[in-house]
Amino acid sequence: MRLAISMCLAGLIAGGAAHAENGEVQRGPVPAWVVTAEPMPVPADAAGAVFIRRHETEVRLDGRGEAVYTGYRVKILHASALQLGNVSLAWNPAAGAPVVHMIRIHREGETIDVLQKASFEILRREDQLEAAMLDGVLTAVLRIPDLRVGDEVEFGATIRSSDPTLGKDDAGLLLLGPEPAPGRYHLRLSWEEGAKPIVQMSPDMKAAAQQGAQAIDYRFDNPPALVPPKDAPPRYAWQRIVEYSSFADWAGISRRFAPLYAAASRLDAGSPLRQEAARIAAAHPQPTDRARAALKLVQQDVRYVYVGLNGGNLTPATAEETWQRRYGDCKGKTALLLALLRELGIEAQAVLVNNGGGDDGFDARLPSPRLFDHVLVRAQVAGKSYWLDGTLPAVVPPDEAPMLPYQWVLPLTAQGAAIERLDWKPAARPDEVNLFEIDARAGFDKPARITSTTIKRGIEGLQQEVQFSALTPAQLLGGFRQQAIGDTWQTIEDVQWRYDEKAQAGVLTIIGTGAVDWEDGGDGVKSLVLPGGGFSPPEKRVRAAEQNQDLPYYNKPKFGCYVTTVRLPSTTRPGQWSHKDNIDTMMFGRAYYRAFDVRDGALRMIRGDRVEQKEVDAASARRDNGRIPRFDNSMAWITYDPNGASDITDQGGARVPATYEIDWTADTVPCLPAELMK
Repeated sequence: MRLAISMCLAGLIAGGAAHAENGEVQRGPVPAWVVTAEPMPVPADAAGAVFIRRHETEVRLDGRGEAVYTGYRVKILHASALQLGNVSLAWNPAAGAPVVHMIRIHREGETIDVLQKASFEILRREDQLEAAMLDGVLTAVLRIPDLRVGDEVEFGATIRSSDPTLGKDDAGLLLLGPEPAPGRYHLRLSWEEGAKPIVQMSPDMKAAAQQGAQAIDYRFDNPPALVPPKDAPPRYAWQRIVEYSSFADWAGISRRFAPLYAAASRLDAGSPLRQEAARIAAAHPQPTDRARAALKLVQQDVRYVYVGLNGGNLTPATAEETWQRRYGDCKGKTALLLALLRELGIEAQAVLVNNGGGDDGFDARLPSPRLFDHVLVRAQVAGKSYWLDGTLPAVVPPDEAPMLPYQWVLPLTAQGAAIERLDWKPAARPDEVNLFEIDARAGFDKPARITSTTIKRGIEGLQQEVQFSALTPAQLLGGFRQQAIGDTWQTIEDVQWRYDEKAQAGVLTIIGTGAVDWEDGGDGVKSLVLPGGGFSPPEKRVRAAEQNQDLPYYNKPKFGCYVTTVRLPSTTRPGQWSHKDNIDTMMFGRAYYRAFDVRDGALRMIRGDRVEQKEVDAASARRDNGRIPRFDNSMAWITYDPNGASDITDQGGARVPATYEIDWTADTVPCLPAELMK
């Protein structure tokens, strides 16, 4: 089993396919609004797998929505490109019939009409059932027979898209990919009278735009590959893209969707959901406990299934319907949760978010519902704002911060809300803590008892919960014995797993024995590298000369912690042990910390690193480039010298707890210097 992060608002890219009621792909002439390019001559030195003689992507906006024409003529230069003969169409039954205009092969002056002898095979199946998605999409496939290297394949088809929720109002993108094959490309956006959209272009598209009265054309011959600025924040990768939208502002989208959730969450007088809410209210007098109980009911008693049938990809199913069938997608679960919270007297609203992590720079984009792929609930409880996601496992309670690090969200309100930025700050708790205890008290030449504990938060912790919670202890133990015994483990005696709801973390502990790889230095000297104790030096932050040198550098947020404790052989003394230096530095907006401590018969090490700044300005990056040679990348060596006389317990520094001395799932653990953990 696995946890699939919900992305249940479908149709994110405008121009999805459609089909006729009888499930057949239709044939027809090229629409009059299509403007095709003259095929580009194939150069004698053409290289690569294909040469694009022409490729068109044209979007037509009208009173019914939009139609998308895709056409191309491609010469096959290499056997690896023969897969172009596998033609596939996918469509949703809501918007009309896709029309294939041509599939031809051009070979040595001869033109072969493929559709005279071959036809599409309709696959009547849901192709994403493993991801719990029912979207009604059909797939048609056609395999071009007798396709050869040297042939030219010509294809043209028009697919109409019209979302019943949005009607003629929508938004979309025209784009030319970053690494196109050599050849000629034509992108076109056109519209009927009265359907002119708002258009926004990236600078490279603005330079290529040819503006007409009711169309904009973009033509490229042999477009160069685009390389986004190295290590820049994701928003700077927005290149060669045209946005179009019929929404004047974000508030218009908010106003459009808010009534849908208001209607879907409205309950009938005799609704069984009113009884559920009354039961929750009777059992939980406090509003926070009521919100938690309502969320758990939606998470636990209604399984997640994406439902996009009959054009329902943006319109939520009603709370009543979702409760009756006991399954729903993010939209249905959100409507159900809103209904319960309203009955419990808790103010709440639906909020559109992007689960794909691509929301950097949304404030600079044209208003588009297609930028969001998920919806959840934000509630006001006891004077605080809480996030509730009905699609997550039932171990996730309401929280003041959402599970995923959203940057931009869109609240849905009757008055209309603007897109909203969520503040970011460094994580207060590690995403992952690795605890490793080596009990070597029996001596250097004896197997050590090893206890390894991994504490995982966030999505990885939830994936662990989904994976392990259904296993019996015997199954868990047997699985790890089968997979883990080897270099580290000689035996595995016990495997324990639990999900700590208070800490919001999966906790996995493995107990067994293993050989300790002591390095013999002669004269009784023994050394050991502690696992997880070293840092690799950060990479230099530089860009190619042709890229903008003044853009900031991006750090993906991360907070990791390694804690290793060695219970020292009982025949040794603290003064006979030494270790590598402590580390406490900041570089490229990231904190690096390592501390050692020897006391009570144990040598303790803690190593943590956390991103303190998501974006580092270019001047600071240049300064830190010069500091890299001085970065301490030493591994965490500890050394025993029977002739040692120094008392390293007097060296000062942080007091490092052993793996067994504190609760490492607590909100505050000493994985960084004290001043950073405040």
